[in-house]
Amino acid sequence: SLCFSHPVCSPLLQAARGYARPVTRKRKDIPSHLDDLPPTLLKKDYANLPIMNSVDDVVKRLLSLEMASQKEKMKVKTQQLVEKVRRSPKDNGSFEVQGNFSLFFTVAVLTARIRTLEEHLQRHPKDKSNRRCMLMDVDRRRKMLGYLRRVNYSTFENTCKQLDIQYSPTQPHIRRITKRWLVKKAFCIKVFQEKQKLKAAERLKQRREWQAKARAARAQQE
Repeated sequence: SLCFSHPVCSPLLQAARGYARPVTRKRKDIPSHLDDLPPTLLKKDYANLPIMNSVDDVVKRLLSLEMASQKEKMKVKTQQLVEKVRRSPKDNGSFEVQGNFSLFFTVAVLTARIRTLEEHLQRHPKDKSNRRCMLMDVDRRRKMLGYLRRVNYSTFENTCKQLDIQYSPTQPHIRRITKRWLVKKAFCIKVFQEKQKLKAAERLKQRREWQAKARAARAQQE
């Protein structure tokens, strides 16, 4: 029998020990957008090498996505998304792929990054830094899709369909006009006008100095 008079066996201490016991939380299995990548697929840097047809199976396994990191899987996933929305593998002269940075490539990179950050925030909802990065990427992708929507609507529809994106245009911001806001706006306009006057006076003074130096140089040459 326990001696409840002893401090070690007191009911209060036993209850405190039970309360302080760490709680084991079951971790949720969050599905990832990288799960559809086959593990036997080679990494992006080794996929097109001819020597990969003659190497050992162990080497292929080491260079496959089964042993790859998330960064390497993201490269393969981004390439797949780009190939989805590109018209053909040799389509480098079309409107959507012109320039130093392909519009499709940028949208695909942003889509893969946004989905990765969404999965990360489901596990760590208090990570404010990554949430801010995700919102910035979403806004940047929305602007690119809005530009593509204005220029070529059929390509915009195909891009959203292939990448499984639900496009929502930016809502116009309506500011409530108050007396305080009107006074603040008038003050800012006044400050801007005074600053422009000071800049104009400085530019006029500098121009007169340059003209004086030019006249002096011409007088010396004569």
